[in-house]
Amino acid sequence: MFREGFRRKIQLSAFILCYTIRHERKNMQAINNNKQHARSEFSAALNQVCAERGIKPEAVLESIQAALLAAYRKDADKTEEEIVDFKATVDPVTGAANILDDKGKDITPAGFGRIAAQAAKQIILQRNREAEKDAIISDFQNKIGTIINGMVLRFEGKIAVIDLGRAQTWLPPEEQSPEEYYRLNQRLTVYVKEIRDTPRGPRIIVSRNDPRLVNALFAREVPEIANGAVIIKNVARDPGKRTKIAVDSTEEGVDPVGSCVGQKGVRVQAVTNQLNGEKIDIIPFNKDLREFIKAALSPADGLIITLDEKNKRAKVIAAEDQQAIAIGRGGQNVRLASALTGWEIDIVGADKIPLTETAETKTVKTTKKETKTKKPDIKPDK
Repeated sequence: MFREGFRRKIQLSAFILCYTIRHERKNMQAINNNKQHARSEFSAALNQVCAERGIKPEAVLESIQAALLAAYRKDADKTEEEIVDFKATVDPVTGAANILDDKGKDITPAGFGRIAAQAAKQIILQRNREAEKDAIISDFQNKIGTIINGMVLRFEGKIAVIDLGRAQTWLPPEEQSPEEYYRLNQRLTVYVKEIRDTPRGPRIIVSRNDPRLVNALFAREVPEIANGAVIIKNVARDPGKRTKIAVDSTEEGVDPVGSCVGQKGVRVQAVTNQLNGEKIDIIPFNKDLREFIKAALSPADGLIITLDEKNKRAKVIAAEDQQAIAIGRGGQNVRLASALTGWEIDIVGADKIPLTETAETKTVKTTKKETKTKKPDIKPDK
């Protein structure tokens, strides 16, 4: 009886021991699986983020190490001089973080893993934003000189922030049209002018008053300009008020002015609508400077022009009823014509110019002939 009881105790102890060993093996396997999962999860996430955003893993790890040192300095209440030789390490496989002092001793505080994880998360998010911003800037580097549609998102002082979908651009006061008033959610076509370095980083600058905006709008509306049959020689613009554009044809039989105007004026009207009613004068380019200047000063007519090629200065003689038309309101017409042709233009009334100064009129000077009169012979009376 005693032996039977002893045998049962031995069997029970062996069973408990086997169960314990088996359970411990399962626990160790679970721990190893968790470690492997953590290891694969950290490295996979790091590599995925770096691949998607175009960031090198080494750069991210360096940023995390710098953040860990900053977090340790704050947590341990130390100065930068005290930790100048300290070093943070991050395992690229498991993500384990450690702080080493100037002698290489591990001084990682208890519970520092949570701080390390938070620092790593912030650094990766920051790197993501910076990488995405750099990608957008690089993309818009190829769009400089083009037009794009956007919407007024908000105002930062006098700067209008235009939302273009992927990016936000700046419309500063010097690039705004003085005759336009912008409002939230207003849709605009803007000219991508440049990428400007600012204290807050690179900014995409767009414009509404650049003359090249008119070029791009006509290129979008006129197929002949897009395929090169019609070319824009020059543009002179008073933003929001009036624009003069000189066009020429590269192919015979193509009317450059008619192509830009369109049937019943639909093409030029589409550009005018984009510029909020800005008046547009389309002028045919002419190699004859006199004829080109006459056309640029339209609607004034009957003009007489003399050229001073040395000083690139043109004197324009206008009749009394055409003088005000040639000059325009506030000098706008002559100012735009001068910018379009590249010549300084002086408008002079015909009544103030001697006839001999006109270029297309010849005068004949007559001189008085001196005549000698003979005295009659008078014979004295005898």
